[in-house]
This record gives sequence, C-alpha cells and structure tokens, in this order.
Amino acid sequence: MNKDSKIFVAGHRGLVGSAIIAALKERGYENVVTRSRSEVDLLDQSQVDSFFSSENIDYVFDAAAKVGGIYANNHYSGEFIYENLQIQANLIHHAWKHGVKKFLFLGSVCIYPKFAQTPVKEESLLTGVLEPTNDAYAIAKIAGIKMLQAYNKQYGFKSVSLMPSNIYGIGDNFHPENGHVIPSMIQKFRNSDGRSVSLWGDGTPSREFLYSEDLADACLFAMEHFENAELVNVGSGYNVSIKELAEIVAGVVRYNGEINWDTSMPNGTPNRPLDCSKMIELGWRPKNNLLSGLAKTYKWFIENTCYDSCK
Repeated sequence: MNKDSKIFVAGHRGLVGSAIIAALKERGYENVVTRSRSEVDLLDQSQVDSFFSSENIDYVFDAAAKVGGIYANNHYSGEFIYENLQIQANLIHHAWKHGVKKFLFLGSVCIYPKFAQTPVKEESLLTGVLEPTNDAYAIAKIAGIKMLQAYNKQYGFKSVSLMPSNIYGIGDNFHPENGHVIPSMIQKFRNSDGRSVSLWGDGTPSREFLYSEDLADACLFAMEHFENAELVNVGSGYNVSIKELAEIVAGVVRYNGEINWDTSMPNGTPNRPLDCSKMIELGWRPKNNLLSGLAKTYKWFIENTCYDSCK
C-alpha cells in the first residue's frame, strides 16, 4: 500500500475496525474511507455495488461481522450465519468486480475443528467437526475463506484471510452475556456486589488472547506480505486457562470476592492455541502481553462505559 492509496475499512466502529483505523492513521495513511450502516448497508448488495462503483477503492480491510460470545452465538445462530455470509459475499464480490487491488478478510480461531491437534495449523481447516455453540459463525467465516480462494483461482483476485485468536481491547462489547469472555468478565466483576460472581463452565478450557492493537498491526503486516488468498493464523503465543484468566481479570478490576463456576453451562472448545509460524517467520510479533493489554482495556472501560446501560 502507498500512503495515498484509497483504503476502505469495513466495520470501522467495531473493536478491530477501529484499531485498524488508528493503526493506518498512525502510519500516515490519510486516504481512509469508512461508511456507517445508515450510509451503506453491507447486507444490501445494490448499496455495496454502488459504493465500490463510485469510490475507486484500492484496498479493503474487512472487519465487518456480527460477533459475540458463546451465549450470543448459541442463541442467535440464524442471524450469525445469515448476516456474516451476506456481508462478506457482498464485499468480496463487489471489491473484485470494481478492481480492488487486495482484500484482507478477518475470521476467527473458531473456524478450526473442536478437537484439532494443537497448536492449530492452518492445514487443520475442515479436518473435523466444529464446536457446536458457534458453528454457524464458523461456517460463515469458512465460506469467506473459500470464496476468496475461489476468486483468486479463477480471477487472480489478491487477498489474504487472517485468523486471529480470541480478541479483546478498547471499544469491546462489555455486555455480560452477549460479549466475549474478557469484556464479559470485566463487566461482571466491576458490577458485582463484591461477594460472588458466577462464570460459565468449569474454568478448565484454555484460550489464547490477542490485544486489538496487535491484531491491527498484524493486519497491516499481512496486507503487505500475502496476496494469494492464503489462510494465516495470528495470535499472542500465550495460552491461559479460563480459570487463570478469571483470576488475572479479577486482579486488574480489584475484585476480591468469590468466583463460582456454573458447570451446567457450556465450556466451549477445550484447547485451541494457534500455530502462528507463518507470521513469526516473516518477522511479526505482538507488542502487548496479556496483563498490559488488560490494563489498557480496563482503563478504557472505566473512562468510557456507562455501567447501568451495559447490564
């Protein structure tokens, strides 16, 4: 990308999209285009077509998606598969149709089989059954990966699909049920009575977490280094159990009460660290560890969140 390239960030108001915007501007990319849903509804094919037809976009960072934690994925699976399929199909097709030079697609670690061999390599895709609580979202994201590979094969459309580990950070969704694990924990600990908090599962599954600013940095890095519809993992390299994570988050929030585990609720995938050797071998590394990322996230939460409206 050149500094004067016209760059469209889809989903610019979300956790990852906003971090990509900040990373682009920090590096001197001034010709960055964004659109709110009221301006361009990405679910509407004709609106997306008109947008690309009129804007002459050079590069696309696709951070637009319907996302959520276990509860949201499990209870709104129809919405998750429909909206994500529609958004990504519209963006990919019309980006190719109107001459976009390269397209970066963001997926999720949940695309991989529930019991994939760890650390999970990109080659594990479609080698086993998915985690049932988020299979609708995963299937939609897998379709996006395959669509880009098909467009690269048939049309030579340049792209890369970046599969991050679990993301958290500034601007996250802190809803205690619909949010992902870290923001949900922060919300629950911060708004508890100080005596006890109940969390889902038994705490034994482990996860790898990546701070949103590091993912944004990885997105710019991947856009420069890949172009043949590669599937590329990106993560922090640090795996932590949900129980250990809860204790770390409680410490950051200064919650000293009991943590109770509701074993009637699902655990999700037991263990899913990523093999990120493709990025590492090219020289990319995250800049934030889990504790520093959590501290920044909690500081933003305190300064920007209305607690009552998030309950």
